[in-house]
Amino acid sequence: MVSVKDIAARCKVSVATVSKALNGYSDISREKRDYISRVAKEMGYFPNSAAIALKTNRTYNIGILFLDAAHSGLTNEHFARVLQSVKEEAESRGYDITFISNHIGGRAMTYTEHCRYRGVDGVVIACIDFDNPEVIELVNSGIPVVTIDHSFDGVTSVKSDNFRGIRELVQKVYELGHRRIAFVHGGDSSVSRDRLAGFYRTAEELGLTIPEGYVLVCEYRDTAGAARMTDQLLDMEEPPTCILYPDDFTAIGGINVIKQRNLIIPEDISVVGYDGTSYAKAQEPPLMTLEQDSEQLGRVAAAQLVRRIENPKTASAEQFVVPGRVLVGGSVKGLKF
Repeated sequence: MVSVKDIAARCKVSVATVSKALNGYSDISREKRDYISRVAKEMGYFPNSAAIALKTNRTYNIGILFLDAAHSGLTNEHFARVLQSVKEEAESRGYDITFISNHIGGRAMTYTEHCRYRGVDGVVIACIDFDNPEVIELVNSGIPVVTIDHSFDGVTSVKSDNFRGIRELVQKVYELGHRRIAFVHGGDSSVSRDRLAGFYRTAEELGLTIPEGYVLVCEYRDTAGAARMTDQLLDMEEPPTCILYPDDFTAIGGINVIKQRNLIIPEDISVVGYDGTSYAKAQEPPLMTLEQDSEQLGRVAAAQLVRRIENPKTASAEQFVVPGRVLVGGSVKGLKF
């Protein structure tokens, strides 16, 4: 690795002169500063991150805390796109990223301890149990934080418009003539609560009666759970004509059960997903689904976190809501009523 001493030797100047040139001091000529900077670049010099931190009191490193209940990690397509856009936006602003956990090499530590150990300037928190005491400790630690799809008092959040998303799906299904609409929703979270509220509010406004057995819970990305819920719905005396699932991947479990019963989608039963992933588009027929703007979620989260890091005195807590859009697909049949 090229050092300041190496550059000084090449330029035949002192180490102090090189340091001043690279840090933009005005007590040496512009010509000399430009010359030393050009030589440093040619030699492949990069300033030491620890040295930068000492000078600026900033590491230019953003932490990402991400752990979904299904432990699917980056195989979760929606959140993989979110995190990729966080990475791209952070890098465009001069920041690296570090994934935060509560253990390193077998040594247990809290999320806050890991953040301080790595010296991150701030953290994006996404897809995790926000009621976890360690998460709450981090939110209250004084480290700048932005959350995705969850709100804390005094913390900037970026959320998909889950209320509106499920509302638009129910309205579209209703327009196609369906009145017996079931909803298999995800496990308890602010996302699920928003979607449930949107489902019931829209049903009420449309004058729909939702039998108690039509609303069931299944963890996100749990295809086995979706299969059980689908069996339960199809075994009802008056089964639904359309089933909404918590995400596109989970819907596969329901689709498999439907096929095993020799039923055809959408002729015999209609199905709807959520997220707008490649799973939805690859199905035959393609799923009706709500495509979340994953990239925008990540970009806004990273941009707002950098703003809080670089302008701590003026950055206030804000809530940003990102809308999605319905992909009609072909999995919902038009009915006549």
